Amino acid sequence: MQINNKPLEKLNIFSLSGIQMRTFHITWLMFFVCFFGWFGLAPLMPTIREDLGLSKSQVGNIIIASVSGTIIARLIIGRLCDTWGPRKTAVRLLLFGSIPVFLVGLANDYTSFLIFRLAIGTIGASFVVTQFHTGIMFAPKIKGTANAVTGGWGNLGGGVTNMVMPLIFAAIVGFGYTKAEAWRYAMIVPGLMMLGVAFLYYRYTKDTPAGNYDEIGHTVKKGKTDWSVLTDWRIWALTLAYAMCFGMEITFDNVASLHFVDTFGLSQASAGFWAGIFGLMNLFARALGGFVSDRVGLKQGMKGKGTLLALMLLAEGAGLLLFAHSGSLGLAIFAMLGFALFLKMANGATYGIVPFVNQQNVGLVSGIVGAGGNLGGMMFGFLFKSENISYEQAFTYIGYAVIATGCIVMLTRFGKQHAEVPANAKAQPVLAD
Repeated sequence: MQINNKPLEKLNIFSLSGIQMRTFHITWLMFFVCFFGWFGLAPLMPTIREDLGLSKSQVGNIIIASVSGTIIARLIIGRLCDTWGPRKTAVRLLLFGSIPVFLVGLANDYTSFLIFRLAIGTIGASFVVTQFHTGIMFAPKIKGTANAVTGGWGNLGGGVTNMVMPLIFAAIVGFGYTKAEAWRYAMIVPGLMMLGVAFLYYRYTKDTPAGNYDEIGHTVKKGKTDWSVLTDWRIWALTLAYAMCFGMEITFDNVASLHFVDTFGLSQASAGFWAGIFGLMNLFARALGGFVSDRVGLKQGMKGKGTLLALMLLAEGAGLLLFAHSGSLGLAIFAMLGFALFLKMANGATYGIVPFVNQQNVGLVSGIVGAGGNLGGMMFGFLFKSENISYEQAFTYIGYAVIATGCIVMLTRFGKQHAEVPANAKAQPVLAD
């Protein structure tokens, strides 16, 4: 049987045959597990807040720390993927990232917990590995879809952890431990998951379809970074757009449980369940956004892609405003499902445009736009930190900001070129979430 050592031109998500598809599944699982550990503390924050005596301002600082640490880590991990290869980079990130996940239970005050939360945030850089590795394994014409699926399925970890961690917490309490002990022991679970996936990544993946970097004599190409892309307004429009969609996603993952507990009086487990539904929509919504963007692009080019993204943002903003002013749990859940759908589709639609804005600097543009997502999450954290702004007011302000961004994107001309990938385009991995 002949072994295919070239990037795949077709995505069969039900296959584990070949190094390309094994890598596809293991790399999204890696990001899923890291996302699970990254936000594993979020649904337990009502208990942690009480145990450590945290103020609203301190909780806000913790939210900011959880997403800001990822920004620097992503810049480093992207470079390490080039030099070490995605396989070694992923394994080492999982091993070292599991340390603060295991040890966060030792935190006994606000300061130590804040430091651990900042350290745990570095595992959010796992998405860089996911997109880099997926980009290597698939041909240009299918790479965008493959990246959207691995990104969306990896993001599922944020939803599953909101549902599962309160159940793990409850089970530990059921064994006779106190709540203060239970949240600490619960974090051992995602730590073990990370170690398990580190083994899978090391054992069953390769850096490229042809083999690992050290097997194929890979050398890192040294060249000057083209910083002239920073003068391109289209890139900043996309950066702003991603701040409004992905930035809001990671913010909501952090605050949803607290909001449902404080506003609607839900138990920690029930709040975690509804917050988890938000994340579970990544099963299809992000990939759907990328797919629709590709379809629209084939017919209407870059103008159509830009209009689609603008409409997604406008709908997301409207949904956020409805959510902010929901007077009942039922209406809040309905509004959440609405803005979640458009938010996650906007994630995919943003990266449906990114590879075509500057095809000579795809990695750099992807990194800039991706950093916008985390910067957005960090900035939103300041709203939820304020003692003078309620969570409802914070959601309202963000809703208006998203709508304003949608209008900016609508007025931005992303280019007249056809959106279809040229047949001779060179495969380049997308380096940011």
